[in-house]
Amino acid sequence: MLKRCVGVGLGVLASPCVALAGAWTLPQGSGQAVATDTTSTATSGFDGSALVPTPRYNKSELEALIEYGVTDRLTAIAAPGLQHVDIASPIDARRTGLGYTELGGRYRLLQGDSWVVSGQTTVKVPGSNDTSNPAAVGYTGLETDIRGLVGYGFALRGMPAFFDLEVAEHLRAGAPPNELRADGTLGVRVAPQWLLLAQSFNVISEGAGSAPFTSYEYYKLQFSVVYALTKLVSLQVGGFTTYAGRNALQENGVILGAWYQF
Repeated sequence: MLKRCVGVGLGVLASPCVALAGAWTLPQGSGQAVATDTTSTATSGFDGSALVPTPRYNKSELEALIEYGVTDRLTAIAAPGLQHVDIASPIDARRTGLGYTELGGRYRLLQGDSWVVSGQTTVKVPGSNDTSNPAAVGYTGLETDIRGLVGYGFALRGMPAFFDLEVAEHLRAGAPPNELRADGTLGVRVAPQWLLLAQSFNVISEGAGSAPFTSYEYYKLQFSVVYALTKLVSLQVGGFTTYAGRNALQENGVILGAWYQF
């Protein structure tokens, strides 16, 4: 039932006060694409404050995030994905196919020398409508994400850095409850070719929804490193864990990514 919050920060720090990440929009006519392969597993879940065993849950997702500057203030977003979910016995269910396809845009509302405030709206179209398959539960309904984003570029001990904070109302059609989401990213360019990312993804359900859903919450930390092969191509590797939650899987995984600017 759980869906990983996708929040990989796109960071290209040209100076202590210049960053492209989260809240920032792209210059008109420019774009960037990020392909990520995420593999995760869970064998326990949060029942109140305690961890309890659960049937093994494996998930693999191949996602592509494409952003393009329609104008200097408006960036278009498209993010298709493929997904494989495998749940062990006694549930014994699996699914392979299209994941969510996310479409929308981000608009820059305000900007200073080192900060930016933006609004973003996206619609997520499911790749399956098979609500009878336990491996597809939570991935079959239309979703709408409406969020505010704030970005700030600064110098951390002389190194170019940025911080991005995002708060969203995530609307889910059908049985699942709506969600409040809050994501944060800290990026530091520790060397000309090396960017470190520390990210926090947090989801709290707004009520319980309808069966088989109940109220839930979960909190994830992700750490990754990005290496710039060239000025246009970078590679990313990292890992994440669900460190706290309620009625949620304790999920751990790795992420591999390739970034391209155009």
